[in-house]
Amino acid sequence: MLLSGLRIVFMGTPDFAVASLDALLQAGCTIVGVVTAPDKPAGRGMKLTESAIKKYAVEKGLNILQPEKLKDSFFIETLRSLQADLQVVVAFRMLPEIVWNMPRMGTINLHGSLLPQYRGAAPIHWAVINGEKETGVTTFRLKHEIDTGGILLQKSFSIGEEETTGEVHDRMKMIGAELLVETVKGLAEGSLKEKDQAAIIQQQSLSLYHAPKIFTETCQVNWHNNATEIHNLIRGLSPFPGALASLDGKVLKIYRSSREITGQHPTPGTVITDGKTFLKFACADGYISVLDIQLEGKKRMAIEDFLRGYRLQ
Repeated sequence: MLLSGLRIVFMGTPDFAVASLDALLQAGCTIVGVVTAPDKPAGRGMKLTESAIKKYAVEKGLNILQPEKLKDSFFIETLRSLQADLQVVVAFRMLPEIVWNMPRMGTINLHGSLLPQYRGAAPIHWAVINGEKETGVTTFRLKHEIDTGGILLQKSFSIGEEETTGEVHDRMKMIGAELLVETVKGLAEGSLKEKDQAAIIQQQSLSLYHAPKIFTETCQVNWHNNATEIHNLIRGLSPFPGALASLDGKVLKIYRSSREITGQHPTPGTVITDGKTFLKFACADGYISVLDIQLEGKKRMAIEDFLRGYRLQ
C-alpha cells in the first residue's frame, strides 16, 4: 500500500511533535485530521495561545480537532467520521480505549526512550539525570497500560557528557520523526513484527528505570551529593524546569555547570567566588561551578555577566 492511501489522524501538542507531523506530510501521507490541545491563556496578558502543533496544522491547512475531553460524544463521532486507517500519537494525552482502538490498524505512539526503559512522562529528563550514555526512540502500539504496547521499531543514539535535556530533545525529535515514517511505511507494507515488552523484560532480566513527571522537589539540588550526580541533575533539568538552589536567601536556577572533583570534603553548600569569573558550590567530593544561572527577580545570564552586576552578601 502507498503511504498516500493510508488515512492518518495525528495527535500531538508541543514542538517535539511538529517534526513528526512534518515528516509524515513530506513522506506523502494523507493526514485527515490533527488532534491537539485546546488553546490556553498564557503570559502576562493571559492571551489565548495555540499549541505548536495547531500553529503548524493551520499553516498547512489541515483539519484540526481540539477536544476538551477525549470521551466527549461529539468528538468521538467527529473522529469516527474521519475514517482513519491509523492514528499516530506523539507527545499527547493518555487516550481512552474508545479512541485508541478506533482505527482498523490501531494507534501507534512515538516515545522518547528505548522501551521498556524509561516509561512515563519525562523520559529525556530522567535519562540525562541518571547519567545515561545512550538513549533512543521507540514506536509501539498503544494498549491499556501506559507505554507497554508491542514495540515496532527502535533507534538508539548517544548522549554527550555535557549535553542538556534540551539538546537531546532537539536531536531526538528529528531522529524520532524519521523512525515514525519508517514505521508507517512498514505498517503499510505489512513488514513489521511486534516485540512484546514483557517478554523482553523477562528474557533480559531487566531492572526498569522509570520516567515520572518532574515535580519541584525533583529539582532541588542537594549539595551533599557528589559532583557528578549534581552535574547530571542540572543538565537533566535544563532548560526546563531548571535545577533549584539558594543564593543569599534567594531562589537560584542553574542551567549549566562544570565539575571539579577534588576528593576533598568541604562543607556542602559553601560558596566560593572571585567576584568576577567564577562561582562554585562545595559538594560531597569537590565543587560545582555554575556557568549559566538565573537568580530570583533577574534574567538568565552567564556567570561572568551575573558577577559583574551582583555583589554577594
